[in-house]
Amino acid sequence: MKKTLFNIKFASILAVVCLASCTKDFEKINIDPDALPNVPPQNMLINVLRNAGEQFGGDVDGYGTFAGYIVKIQYPDYMTSLVPGNNTFGNRWAACYYNITQMDDMLKKTADRAEGFKNIRTIARIWQNYMWSYLLDGWGDIPYSESLKGMPEDGNLLKPKYDKQEDVFPAVLADLKKISDEMSAGLGTDDVGDYDIVYNGDMLKWQKFCNSLRLRMAMRISSVAPALAKSTIEEIAGNKSKYPVLETNDENCYLYYPGTLPYMEPWYKSGINGKRIDNWGMFDIFINYLNEVEDPRIASIAQKTSSGTYVGYQNGLTTSPIPLRSISWIGEHYINDAAGYTPFYRSSETYYILAEAAMLGYNVGTTAEAAYNKAVMISMEDNGVSTTDAEAYLAGKGKFNNTKERIWWDMWVALFKENYEAWALYRRTGIPSTNYPSLNSVFKGIHNDQPWRLPYPNNEYLYNKANTEAAATGVVDQAWGKRLWWAKDNGKN
Repeated sequence: MKKTLFNIKFASILAVVCLASCTKDFEKINIDPDALPNVPPQNMLINVLRNAGEQFGGDVDGYGTFAGYIVKIQYPDYMTSLVPGNNTFGNRWAACYYNITQMDDMLKKTADRAEGFKNIRTIARIWQNYMWSYLLDGWGDIPYSESLKGMPEDGNLLKPKYDKQEDVFPAVLADLKKISDEMSAGLGTDDVGDYDIVYNGDMLKWQKFCNSLRLRMAMRISSVAPALAKSTIEEIAGNKSKYPVLETNDENCYLYYPGTLPYMEPWYKSGINGKRIDNWGMFDIFINYLNEVEDPRIASIAQKTSSGTYVGYQNGLTTSPIPLRSISWIGEHYINDAAGYTPFYRSSETYYILAEAAMLGYNVGTTAEAAYNKAVMISMEDNGVSTTDAEAYLAGKGKFNNTKERIWWDMWVALFKENYEAWALYRRTGIPSTNYPSLNSVFKGIHNDQPWRLPYPNNEYLYNKANTEAAATGVVDQAWGKRLWWAKDNGKN
């Protein structure tokens, strides 16, 4: 039923648009005065969630390469996509603001009936903040405080200023806390149900996602805003009844797809249905690491070569492997399921964060070792690894050694397919320390690191030139020069 609604309800959005576009005399449309104008809020929600899944879940060899996971094996990667444009990374910028403005529009349209739409409005607010976090992690300084003032009734402000990321992070964290506090005080009575294609209207899981997102953002800024990070994480860890978090794989924030065209899981749609699976291979540093630590998740993450082994490929070679099957491709578990998922947050991440927090001396009610072991076991289960094999890993080369590096290396593995978050992990921690950019990058000889940030889209330079150029001060070659506020200086350039 849910998969059917995924198709039907999005189609209804198009129907409303088409009806409006085919009617010149709008005054003659028979409109119910008690009905919401335009698209119903439920349809707006399902559209935004679907859009986020398809826009951000479709990345394979963009963030997947930045994170050290996947490389191109048939076409040289010159990293030319980092030249400013309105496609690729520009599309992700546009998608974030599209989703934010759609939810803002929905909140305005339901403001006079807020109590009757309490749950769906709560989901909309959480999702807005998730989109803000995505923008912060890619671009740093962004239009925030003035970004929703473009309509005449809102001020007709078409050239919003860029706010400093160090100002936006606390604002987003404060809003997420406010939302969670409101949810603890009482949920709404409206049944979102199948229109919520992530959690099927389960508001407790949405509250857990809200607080887990707070954990993620707080740990992101732990080295530059330690007081805020510590207070946020300790507040959540110290009162899980008021601030519950995602803790099991049944609670993972995953968007599952119907499995039929056009709504297939993006990696399957491109790789299997689109017959492009042989365009990608596993990054040599990733396979080398998995082999080195004898990580059983390798069977889920990668496919064996034609010779029955796991072999990665160098990033940016101009020649293809011969035969193509002489290197490992993306694992069946991740690419060969039309009804698969796009991950937004894995529950294992909660425990990796708590493990690191314990290492930092935060009072989180657990030890670093216990949280680390819990994180690994959740990740193993998520990858179909048996308890026996998982425990053997923890007793062997995956054993906790009382270092943050051990946590980060394992978290890197656990985040596979959540490429954007893994790229953020690399920039914050320097793990994987073996990461490197394309060997044939157009920036070769100038930059010896993966991109530090995403380029602002062309349209920003065209239509908001002064503010964009001010925000880009210090940025070199679109993606280097000025690190994001929370990123680590790893000694590379």
